[in-house]
Amino acid sequence: MDEILKNIEGYGIVPVVRIEKVADAIPLGKALLAGGLPLAEITFRTSAAEEVIRTLAEGMPELIVGAGTVLTTEQAAKAIRAGARFIVSPGFNPKIVSFCREQGIPVTPGVNSPTQIEAAMECGLRVMKFFPAEESGGAAFLKAVAAPYEGIRFIPTGGINAANLVSYLSLKNVLACGGSWMVKGELISAGKFEEITALTKEAVRILLGFELSHVGLNEENGENAGKSAELFSRLFHFPVVEGQGSFFAGKREIEIMKGPGRGEKGHLAFATNDVGRALFHLERQGVRPIAGTEEFKDGKKILAYLDREIAGFAVHLRQKG
Repeated sequence: MDEILKNIEGYGIVPVVRIEKVADAIPLGKALLAGGLPLAEITFRTSAAEEVIRTLAEGMPELIVGAGTVLTTEQAAKAIRAGARFIVSPGFNPKIVSFCREQGIPVTPGVNSPTQIEAAMECGLRVMKFFPAEESGGAAFLKAVAAPYEGIRFIPTGGINAANLVSYLSLKNVLACGGSWMVKGELISAGKFEEITALTKEAVRILLGFELSHVGLNEENGENAGKSAELFSRLFHFPVVEGQGSFFAGKREIEIMKGPGRGEKGHLAFATNDVGRALFHLERQGVRPIAGTEEFKDGKKILAYLDREIAGFAVHLRQKG
């Protein structure tokens, strides 16, 4: 898969931006960067689009900037010359697809039927935009087409919001989602960039869905672990289940290790919607998984310890469900 598409998959959300004034380009880019989503699809719905792309590409190279609502090869050429690193079109136009592929630029045309999917496949594409997503059958449609089109991935766009984001991203054939709820045109025009940052941070929070799964406490040996487990049971009426290397108390919120485990004091386990995507976001902050701690199921990463401790506790991620 193209490196740009891999990054889009990692971030999980593509902010779809309609912007009227070039002067708002850099403040918008900074707001997205501060919010944890350093990418933007600038739509060719305004006369400023080409120059906005150029301004962001030259002024904020850390941002992944693409062009959306590309309807002609001429628009595609303008976007690419301005610095666009990916092209998005609302429908399937084989001329635009061929042109972008000749230029070595990833392109995701809009499709919403098996016929269009197969036409895009004939052009060599494996990632497509599903548009308009909600009006075309939503997540139920994408779930239905997963079997016959195995290996084809989609970026649903159109009607995506904070309420339905996770339902799309939970599907294995969804690469990422395109959305504009955190970058609405009226917010940009009004200069409300702090609000855009806040909405973007909230979108990332929903995307990752971090929740404390359990706390692990280190004991010196099995005897001490058993005593601690019994104390939790007696004081708080927690049920206790003994495992091979630990006791679990309550609804498995507390794990008492039968010997020294990772972390000076123990470990904190956080459940997340997607371990791989969570690690992608954390690595952008300099936090990485510890080699050899990652576990997989059906080719998907489901567990990993991080190379940081918090207050003497090791930290690991686990897949929800």
